[in-house]
Amino acid sequence: MQWILQEFEDTAKLAVALDRLGIAYSWHKVVPFIGELQPAPEVADPDAVVLFGSYSLWRAAEAMGWRPGVFKIEPFLSQEAWRPFLLNGDVRTLSVREAADMEADETLHFIRPIEDSKEIAGTVMTGAELVSIARSVLSLAEDEIPRGSLAHDTLLMLAPPVKILKEWRCWIVDGDVITWSLYKEGTRVVYRPDIDEDALDFARRMVALNPDYSRAYVLDVCRTQDGLRILETNGINAAGFYAADLVKLAAAIDGMPLRR
Repeated sequence: MQWILQEFEDTAKLAVALDRLGIAYSWHKVVPFIGELQPAPEVADPDAVVLFGSYSLWRAAEAMGWRPGVFKIEPFLSQEAWRPFLLNGDVRTLSVREAADMEADETLHFIRPIEDSKEIAGTVMTGAELVSIARSVLSLAEDEIPRGSLAHDTLLMLAPPVKILKEWRCWIVDGDVITWSLYKEGTRVVYRPDIDEDALDFARRMVALNPDYSRAYVLDVCRTQDGLRILETNGINAAGFYAADLVKLAAAIDGMPLRR
């Protein structure tokens, strides 16, 4: 597999793992929002290329026909197999345009884009804060909004906030949970390469329930007062690594059977 990396703190850690495995890689800058690589890589086999860095890398992979390139995922909210296990099962979906007409009150909402598109990070905010953000977006003409930013028709999910006791990230490759990391305990950010046994079993069951979701992705699971839940999914190529075992992850991706 040919590895193409955009330089970030996390991809620097991935490069260390690739060095340990004796796997070659190249560094590139990425034109924001466009995804064009500088310098342009020399690709030996377009069916054996993988890219790690910013979300916009999918544009370069798609334009050049590189595979697996960037592993695509569908919105996790649309996955019927997972719906009973979602943290935010009571979800309201609306556009930024519609959010501008919400009541600007102090009701708390968990908010994130439906797509794994990184316009804003998932967060809790009041109705008033959301209305303010939405109206600031609508104050711009659609052609004035940079690609990759919230736009008039960006779809958001709103859900009641839930108290979370622990949060873990699991890395999935071809149906196997390869590595994992704790990244939050209560309100504290804590990166440790461990996971509760029942949480790992839960993650494996969720992967098995939806085997065709994606060849490689990130599954975030959490413990609440009501039990274990799926928090969200993320694209594996642009997700933070926390305390994952990157040697295991890189070896699993590099060893994936090629599909031509």
